[in-house]
Amino acid sequence: MDEHHAGAPAGDPGHDREGEPGSSWRTTWDVALLFLKLGTIAFGGPAAHTAMMRDELVRRRGWVTDERFVDLMGATNLIPGPNSTELAIHLGYDRARWRGLIAAGVCFILPAALIVTALAWAYVTYGSTPAAEGVLYGIVPVVIAIIAHALFGLLRTVIKNVWLGALAVAALAAYLLGVNELLVLAVGAVLAAAARLARRPPRTGRLHGMLAAPLLTLGGSPLFPDPTGGQLAQLFTTMLKIGSVLYGSGYVLLAFLRGDFVDRLGWITNQQLTDAVSIGQVTPGPVFTTATFLGYLIAGPIGAFLATVAIFLPSFVFVGLLTKLTDWLRSRAWTSALLNGVNAAALALMAGVSFQLGRTAIIDPLTAVIALVTLGLLWKTRLNNAWFIAAGAAIGLAHTLLT
Repeated sequence: MDEHHAGAPAGDPGHDREGEPGSSWRTTWDVALLFLKLGTIAFGGPAAHTAMMRDELVRRRGWVTDERFVDLMGATNLIPGPNSTELAIHLGYDRARWRGLIAAGVCFILPAALIVTALAWAYVTYGSTPAAEGVLYGIVPVVIAIIAHALFGLLRTVIKNVWLGALAVAALAAYLLGVNELLVLAVGAVLAAAARLARRPPRTGRLHGMLAAPLLTLGGSPLFPDPTGGQLAQLFTTMLKIGSVLYGSGYVLLAFLRGDFVDRLGWITNQQLTDAVSIGQVTPGPVFTTATFLGYLIAGPIGAFLATVAIFLPSFVFVGLLTKLTDWLRSRAWTSALLNGVNAAALALMAGVSFQLGRTAIIDPLTAVIALVTLGLLWKTRLNNAWFIAAGAAIGLAHTLLT
């Protein structure tokens, strides 16, 4: 498939007339505005972010097909870093090439970074953060409905046969039993590729390891030793290292941050780290903005800026390298099967996360009604997700004030 046109409607100006600066910049501006909005309303973690991106780019705008969307979703699971942010970056590239890559990533990260910086200021100034429980009470059931709607929409695209359906069920069961997310993805990919090879061996047996080799070099000792001994430089390089090697959920991020900033450097306490992770969870956008909060605690506004840039910078680099690899994977029989396996496992992980989130979010009749009404409206209308998020927040605040 020609990557220049992958997933794009015929005649799209952002893809077909890239040589015209006005057309190209207009497309980049559209990408920037969309991901700025998503970064402002995307509560609920990576699964919710993915669902909202699918609703906006596939369902509402038709910028990419479901097939292309799940390929990008699966491919970003193969690299370190925050997967939903990397998906945003890759979708930006798919729409508006390199300008889109930068615009989508920066605009998706920026709202959360600014909100977290403001909360960090309040935390330092007043010793606590403003309460968010009431807002989340109404928003999280809405997020559950958005994820469920996206899962049903993607099911037919990802589960192409009975074998992939069985693989997805097994991946979901493994995740719910506590198996590591990365292991679930890896086994899903290997099993799908092995099944493909068993049916029809490829012409060559060579496995190039295009992705594995560079990733293996990222493990072990610190990758970016600080030559200056300065606190800002050490903050930057430590966050850069974490962004370069981290796979997994926010809980894995917690382990990395504790190891470096609590145990090794002694710059923050365990309580401050827990508060930082909580802020990353309850604000919209990437959970990795926990780094923004810690950067502020350590070195004020400049620390918040450097920590944010450092932890997200590797994602832009990895996605820039991945743009070529995704089409290469889909163009060959055995690697296409591998990508199918990753997609099926990734969908199962998304379902598992939404199930766990749902158990903590649907806690009474009102939250159940919010989720069901939102799901019904998503099915029957094309209302923007922002309206559902705003309505959920209003209901949550009203519930808190009245009880």
